[in-house]
Amino acid sequence: MALTSFAAPGRLSNGGYIAEGTEATRTDALLQQRFAAGIPDLVLYVRSPKPADSAEVMRAGQQFTDRVAGEAGVREVVSYWTVGDGRLLSQDGRAALVMVDLRGDEDAAARRAADLVPQLTGAQSEFTVSATGPAWVMAQATELSHDELIRAELLGAPLAFMVLLFVFGSFTAALLPAVIGAVAVAGTFAVLRVLSMYLPLSSFAFNITTALGFGLAVDYALFVVSRYREELAAGAAPHAAVETTMRTVGRTVVFSAGTVVICLAALLAFPLGFLRSLALAGISVVVLAAAATRLVLPAMLVVIGRRIDRLDPFASLRRNGRAGRSAWWLGAARLATGRPVVAGGCAALFLLTLAVPFAHVRLGVTDERVLPEKAESHATATRIGREFPLPWTRALAVLLPDTDAVDQRQDLDAYARRVSALPAAGEVATALGTYRDGRRTQEPSVDSLLYVTTGSTWLSVMADGPPAADEPLVRQLRALPSPGRHLVSGRPARVLDTKDAVLGALPAAAAIVVAAVLLLLFLFTGSVLIPVKAVIMGALSLGASFGAMVYVFQDGHLRTLVGDFTVTGELETSMPILVFGAAFALSVDYELFLISRIQEEYRRTGDHRAAVVAGLARTGRMITVAAVIFAIALLPLVSSSITLLKLVGCGLALAVLIDATVVRGVLVPAFMQLTGHANWWAPRPLAALHRRVGLERRLRHTSEGPRAGLPAARDGERLPDQQTKSVGDKG
Repeated sequence: MALTSFAAPGRLSNGGYIAEGTEATRTDALLQQRFAAGIPDLVLYVRSPKPADSAEVMRAGQQFTDRVAGEAGVREVVSYWTVGDGRLLSQDGRAALVMVDLRGDEDAAARRAADLVPQLTGAQSEFTVSATGPAWVMAQATELSHDELIRAELLGAPLAFMVLLFVFGSFTAALLPAVIGAVAVAGTFAVLRVLSMYLPLSSFAFNITTALGFGLAVDYALFVVSRYREELAAGAAPHAAVETTMRTVGRTVVFSAGTVVICLAALLAFPLGFLRSLALAGISVVVLAAAATRLVLPAMLVVIGRRIDRLDPFASLRRNGRAGRSAWWLGAARLATGRPVVAGGCAALFLLTLAVPFAHVRLGVTDERVLPEKAESHATATRIGREFPLPWTRALAVLLPDTDAVDQRQDLDAYARRVSALPAAGEVATALGTYRDGRRTQEPSVDSLLYVTTGSTWLSVMADGPPAADEPLVRQLRALPSPGRHLVSGRPARVLDTKDAVLGALPAAAAIVVAAVLLLLFLFTGSVLIPVKAVIMGALSLGASFGAMVYVFQDGHLRTLVGDFTVTGELETSMPILVFGAAFALSVDYELFLISRIQEEYRRTGDHRAAVVAGLARTGRMITVAAVIFAIALLPLVSSSITLLKLVGCGLALAVLIDATVVRGVLVPAFMQLTGHANWWAPRPLAALHRRVGLERRLRHTSEGPRAGLPAARDGERLPDQQTKSVGDKG
């Protein structure tokens, strides 16, 4: 639990799921300034055994409202007992709502709620009180995420070590990746603690980056230790084995880390504080994982030397196959390259089938339903929705900043009638009274003064009908002519604006990721086709993962496999984006380790199919093990009681497992067999560029053997090797 001491919840951001600078957020700020109105930070549910409008309860309710208003950090309080609004009274008349607006931004509000709510809830004089609202949801989510971070330390690392021990057989060899993972995570916690002092950092950053950092560091170290043992088994001295390992696998680690960093950096293009903070946290952990693998692990290997196979309880079971090749993956490689059309076609069809549910994805923004049903904020919100006529989460505000309710009374009346006549609009409250179905149903009352100030006014519009109609209602309100300019706000408007902002930034972010991956893979391989293939394979893998996320978390299928959660009928908008950045990077990560070994074999022998088979046979087992360990590192997220963390964990775990098996084991070898020597082709200018940047020269010394230094085929040339077979030869 020492690492969790770095996580200081008081320094963390609790929000960042709403896009910044949109019409809805600007309007909320104006409503707060001019009318002290807007989305409440806290909603207190007050229930009494007596009617809420009885004299005794009325007196106690007024006193409670005054008490809340007098608390530090409270800006404004509105309750049934202060305004007499019937929408704040339950249908049975024994419960009422107190709406509380807190000072500061959403982070400050959540921190204040964490201190304030325990004092205000429970038994209070004539009634009992419970709380919900955005600030309390975020405060409870922060507390839960910190508790689950401790569970992650106790669960993920021991399970990963057990898998490493089973794979390596040697306690010493298994311990090295675990140590590197612990070093990377400890360093990341220190970096995140510093970052949180200067910028908002999501409270979930520690949970997600712990899993990501530990998984990546162990994966990198796994490949390094595996190659080092292979070199020792081939007769190399420890120093020479370390040198060869770091020249081959170590180089791949650097390119892999660069790819992951660029993919995560693309998240900075999105106007969501949650994604931006996770991008910074993720970049930190990846850099530290690569640095620990490149700097710390080689020194440890030199010190350990040939003793790396000591303390081996499974020596008799695995001694024959420890040098590198896997018989299972050797057979899979021969099958995929022997029948590339059938194998590749079946694999692609399988992935496309998994992706089908993503066609009906629906996006939303996080609310209390991401927490367990027993959490106070979730349970209270459910109870309010069941007992009150006021759907406060679906209320919309239409601000008329230049309309005077007195001088433009007729214009305002006509506009309110048009608004209330919209199909999805319910009750419309204004300074002139209440409207419904195109007519005024109630004359102005005392609470009508809440909707007017000098030179401006606003309307409260209650959405009616199914929740799916809320966003169309926002668009209709924004398009409806009004007396002067008008601005629309409220939770449905904020959700719509957030989705539009995210989708607007998506093309630029995707272009950055694809362009960077194409460039890095070209610099790594000198090939034009392999980078394009990697992008296509990554897209197929992501599509399958996204489809499964929709099928499970949006549609509610297979819940027993991942644990209970509340089905909302939508995915949180930022989650597919986060999974896209991380999963695509991991897909390219496994691609690099596989391609580097295939290219090494190809340069040594010049036999294309043999290189593909040998490369997969030597790396397939380690890639699968790396994916399993990464999935185990994500297990604390998968088992989380917070739906957001569960969604990220399941999405990433499924993506890496699919990529390590179906994509790397079937699609890649089948594709490379079909494209043959074209995999290593590049136009003359690009081939010259690749040689000039120095990577080509270094590659020629990465392998030993009779054909070490064999140049890559370029400009459509074939390698001068009599053993080289044609693309269609199954030899």
